[in-house]
Amino acid sequence: LATGPRQNNGIFYEIRTYDIKPAKMKEFVEMVNKYFHFRTAHSELLGFWYSELGAMNKVLHIWKYDSFAHRTTVRHALANDKDWQGKFISAALPLMEKQDNEVAYLVPWCQLGKPPKEGGVYEWVTFQMKPGGPALWGEAFRAAINAHINTGYTTLIGVFHTEYGLLNRVHVLWWNESADHRAAGRHSAHEDARVVAAVRNSVRFLESQQNVLLIPLQCSPLK
Repeated sequence: LATGPRQNNGIFYEIRTYDIKPAKMKEFVEMVNKYFHFRTAHSELLGFWYSELGAMNKVLHIWKYDSFAHRTTVRHALANDKDWQGKFISAALPLMEKQDNEVAYLVPWCQLGKPPKEGGVYEWVTFQMKPGGPALWGEAFRAAINAHINTGYTTLIGVFHTEYGLLNRVHVLWWNESADHRAAGRHSAHEDARVVAAVRNSVRFLESQQNVLLIPLQCSPLK
């Protein structure tokens, strides 16, 4: 099936989601903040968050790679990093219940953004679209995203389209000053004819959607 336009470089993002044992979340976060500099010495971390609403006891982190060969080199180096393996991995693995990863590309019409200031909250919205890829639903989906951007109700950080993992899945990362600011923006969007029309056209291709409110960890470059 045709997938539509793609970026011209090999850069991709690995999205890692971990389920942490409920009684161990505080301990896990403390370990990340203490030892994660061993991990970020090897490759670029985009952001690291824990879930506050929409999911419980989950953490999500996103890594940037120049190519699959780059990722292989990094993973090999991590396996041989005694500090990383001994101080973090050996202690963190017993705190986890589940690990999941996806590989995704930025959609070709999106560049990574940054929040206007630190201290806000992030929203991770996952759209499972109908099979067919962006050639089928890409333009309608883009119009729906742009309608939210153009009205100024929220700030876009990035739009990621999966390559490994569940296909026809798009993750959208938004930033808001607070959860209340996000709620007010949503109410305004629901009453805005421009947003309503664009979303109505896009949902024809939608199978499911999940929204998760995320709080950045101390070690996260996106705060």
